[in-house]
Formats: sequence, structure tokens, C-alpha cells
Amino acid sequence: MNKADFDRVAEDRYFEDYLSGRVFEYGDIRVDTAEIIEFGRRFDPQELHIDPEAAERGPFGGLIASGWHTAAMMMRLLVEEFLPKAASLGSPGIDELRWSRPVRPGDVLRLRVTILETTRSRSKPDRGIVRTLVEVLNQHGAVVMSMKPMNIIACRSGF
Repeated sequence: MNKADFDRVAEDRYFEDYLSGRVFEYGDIRVDTAEIIEFGRRFDPQELHIDPEAAERGPFGGLIASGWHTAAMMMRLLVEEFLPKAASLGSPGIDELRWSRPVRPGDVLRLRVTILETTRSRSKPDRGIVRTLVEVLNQHGAVVMSMKPMNIIACRSGF
């Protein structure tokens, strides 16, 4: 499935539009060497993220993106394509964040989002929690990162 399988555009989506079991794919983001180095210098200044020569001698045999950079690219796609524009009320957190493969310059990343569970709030019935499995895949279809976020989404019908 893909974003065309939502009955509504992101601007008109609410909790009721997120159905358990549905799978969506979004992308692409190309990973750029200069962005890897810039992000690494600002937020994760390890040699494997900021120094191509030192990274060649390191455990990954070359420059790789910080896992947090990968997470930031994932978040961009998730916000632009999956989350509702007006009904997103934030997130109480994520579970099981994993970086399973290195992300390298030239990789092209995309998302696969599986809705695991939707639960309407009993204490605040104007909203619900949507739990998903978010997988970041490279151009070969290999999962490079995964996590299970929870998002609070407003309901179309208040109660």
C-alpha cells in the first residue's frame, strides 16, 4: 500500500483514518556526503561521521551517517507523508529504536510504516494513540533503522 490508500489527504486526516494492519511506503531521500559530515560535526562528532580518511580505517570501512542523522531523515518523511497535518498532537515516545545497518553516502532511503495498533483514549476521548512500526530501508530494500513510535492524533468526532 502507499499514501494513495488513505481515503483522505494529510490535511484532512484524523485518528479514525489510521487503521491497524495498514502498510504505507514513502520516499526517497538521497544521503549526501556533505550532509553526513555537517550533521556529524554539529551533533555526533565521531570520526566515522566526520572524517572520511579516518573512517576508511574504522570498523565500517568508510564514512557513515550518524544514527541520529538517519532518524532525522526518517522524521522528515514521516511528517511530510504519514502524520496528519492538523490533527497531530505530538508523541509520548518511541520503543525499540534500532540501527541495523550503516547508512552510507549515496544511499537512497525510504520508509515503510505499518500501523500496529490504534487505541482511543478513555481519559481524553477527543484523541487516540496510533502505534506504528517504522522501518527505514535503503535502495536495496534492507532495513537500516527501525522503531516503534506512538503518536497522539485528534479524533474527527470529538466523543
